[in-house]
Amino acid sequence: MPGKGGRRRKSGHGGKRAELTSDEDSINNDACSVSSSQSDNRSMLDDVNDNEVDEFTQQEAFEEKLKEAIDGLTQKSAKGRTICFNGMEKIFAIKYIPDFVEDRKMTITDSVERGLKKGRSEEQSTAARLSTLLCVQLGAFESAEIVCRDLKSTLTFIASDTTASTQARSECCWALSMNQFLSGNDATATIEIMQLLSSIFSGSYLKGNGAIATISSEVAALHAAAISSWTLLLTVMAPADIYNLLASDRTNSYMPSLNRLRELLKSPHLDIRLSAGEALAIIFELGRDFSDDYEQDWSLDLIEILKDLATDSNKYRAKKDRKQQRANFRDILRYIEEDIVPEMHVKFGQEILYLEGWCARTQYNACCRLLGPGINIHLAENHLLREIFHLGNKVLPISLNQKTTKLERTLMNAAAFKARTIQRNKNRDKRSAALAP
Repeated sequence: MPGKGGRRRKSGHGGKRAELTSDEDSINNDACSVSSSQSDNRSMLDDVNDNEVDEFTQQEAFEEKLKEAIDGLTQKSAKGRTICFNGMEKIFAIKYIPDFVEDRKMTITDSVERGLKKGRSEEQSTAARLSTLLCVQLGAFESAEIVCRDLKSTLTFIASDTTASTQARSECCWALSMNQFLSGNDATATIEIMQLLSSIFSGSYLKGNGAIATISSEVAALHAAAISSWTLLLTVMAPADIYNLLASDRTNSYMPSLNRLRELLKSPHLDIRLSAGEALAIIFELGRDFSDDYEQDWSLDLIEILKDLATDSNKYRAKKDRKQQRANFRDILRYIEEDIVPEMHVKFGQEILYLEGWCARTQYNACCRLLGPGINIHLAENHLLREIFHLGNKVLPISLNQKTTKLERTLMNAAAFKARTIQRNKNRDKRSAALAP
């Protein structure tokens, strides 16, 4: 019996100890939990602070590298300067840093001008592209127009210099056109550049006896660049000017005739044919904005040529070239013959860019050629590009925890629709006013 009682007491005593131990453990666990919670909070705060420090450190490191590249533009080695030009070109294409560039615009401009004057083919090409990227970065400032005006004479000289490399001349043609498109509203300067560009690609016109001009592929690339650059400047001209200056039955010293431009469609080089087709599409788009019956009779012959190009199956052309040519000229033919306007939708971030018509499409493609994958970043942040493509003010990013309601989305879409309608009605009103007796 005592043994049983002893066992019970032992058992009871053991149970009590177990309870005490359990309470102590509970208290200790609670303390550990509080301590762990505080530790987690401190860890989260430390992570946030670390992230802020990391971003600040990365920004400082980025600026230091860019400063080194700018300093490297003055080195004696041509190869080293070209590497620095390429590095800055890539950075300017994928980042929008207007304030940083504004503070150093004169240094960069002087280096670009020096690279254009003293450099050779590759250095001149990269310097020409950087001049346009500089204009893109400075678009929010008045200094953009000044910089482009200062570089215009040097770019013009190289573009017209037959002893310079065709690659450098091509890039200078693009730079002249893009710089004027981005920063200039001077109609006289625009016409001057267009005259220069048309004189360059005139080498691809048919000869006096109707024979096709024989040029190398390098020269053909130059002529195609000149045509595309010339076409870009067409997009900023008023429809009335296009109607008055470009016609089949009149010639002037400012613009080539439509008959001359049509000759380019017979070129054996694909790039020239495509560029010429796009130029004619834009001319008709602007001409029809002024008058619905713009060159109706002349367009009948053009339509026959476009049909041949849109269905070309000649085996002596590369399969890839035939495919690209047919696709492009089908769109051009649909517009010239049926007045079907091409449309594009470009999604970037939370926004969608609507491109309607040949002018908008050409402007967007020119910006894509310059910025490459960085086009989406600049469309979202660059004030100049947002103004060009009528995107309005910069859209603030939506927090991950914050979702837009159905009503908010409806209102946003309605506002975007209203803005597009107003923009389109402006062109329609101009055309109606011009046609009114």
